[in-house]
Amino acid sequence: MKTVIQTKNAPAPIGPYNQAIKSGNTLYISGQIGFDPATMEWVSESIAMETEQVMKNLAAVLEAAGMGFEQVVKSSIFLDDMAHFAVVNEVYGRYFDEDQAPARETVAVQTLPKNVRVEISMIAIL
Repeated sequence: MKTVIQTKNAPAPIGPYNQAIKSGNTLYISGQIGFDPATMEWVSESIAMETEQVMKNLAAVLEAAGMGFEQVVKSSIFLDDMAHFAVVNEVYGRYFDEDQAPARETVAVQTLPKNVRVEISMIAIL
């Protein structure tokens, strides 16, 4: 059985997908970008602020599913430029206990939706 997870505290999908799908005890969170859910405007002042907004959006989706970052087992980070790695890594790292951090990959891609600089997806387990 699959359950759609939606919250107004994260940006609405910009295509034919949902913010997250819960199947059994596993939550699959679609890639979140640095859009403010209240305005649907890109938080573009800096890569640090953009990443912080991405993490806030992920937190909102996790919360809507009754979970938190401590249940995240896998993250995928997509960057438009690997030069952003250190800043994104620092902001991302504030949300996890280093000893219990999830598995992760970080890849650079040519472009991201809406020309943002960072997108992060996650998998969490109850």
